[in-house]
Amino acid sequence: MTFGICDLTAIPLRANPSNKSEMVSQLLLGEVFEVREKKQPWLRIHTHCDDYDGWVDEKQVQEIEQTLFLELTSSPNCCALEPFTFAESNIRKLTVFKGSSLPNYENQSFKINDELFQFSAPISEGLSQDLSEQIPAFAMSFLNMPYLWGGRSPAGIDCSGFTNIVYKLAGIKLRRDAWQQSEQGILISFIDEARPGDLAFFQNEEGRIIHVGIILQQQKIIHASGRVRIDTIDHYGIYDEELKKYTHQLRLIRRMIG
Repeated sequence: MTFGICDLTAIPLRANPSNKSEMVSQLLLGEVFEVREKKQPWLRIHTHCDDYDGWVDEKQVQEIEQTLFLELTSSPNCCALEPFTFAESNIRKLTVFKGSSLPNYENQSFKINDELFQFSAPISEGLSQDLSEQIPAFAMSFLNMPYLWGGRSPAGIDCSGFTNIVYKLAGIKLRRDAWQQSEQGILISFIDEARPGDLAFFQNEEGRIIHVGIILQQQKIIHASGRVRIDTIDHYGIYDEELKKYTHQLRLIRRMIG
């Protein structure tokens, strides 16, 4: 296998070739990848959706031809919009998470190799004119969904998985980890210049970026910390009204563009 696609609802992407290894991310239905290394039954892959490396069990993915890989990676990405919906072929029924890719979507159906799935739920076909409205709206649809290290779905999501999927719904490709995302886009010098949809990044005591969230109106931020939640943000960082203290120290703000 040289190129592949996820044909299950979601599968773990692991740090090492073992089921006991840390889940560093997930592949969602319809997302494609390139194989970089093989250690049966494990594949070290490079994902197209966020340029990330990790190990998957080859039993959980499906091989595709290079021509299909190139076709899918050069076409506009169509995504599922509802948190949990279903797709059905003539042989199986799958749960579809919000943010899943729908390859070759047309007439309420999509195709993975020769398997045709019927899918009549709402979809997103990418970028609108105003990211400052679209990004917060997508972000708010994840409110109160649970935190999961390495997660990228409504069943469990981490801070950078949350921003990654929200921007994917808007047709913008973000990398996987917070520190990687902090190198994308345009630097905003002051929080007073930030607008809804911008990404705010936060550092630990060593100055390493460890957290990210999406700025909303009225000095608020939505981020995944325990759950997807809304807190107050200022020039120092995130203030938790429940705990009556700052929980994250602001490092920088970035504006992503399509």
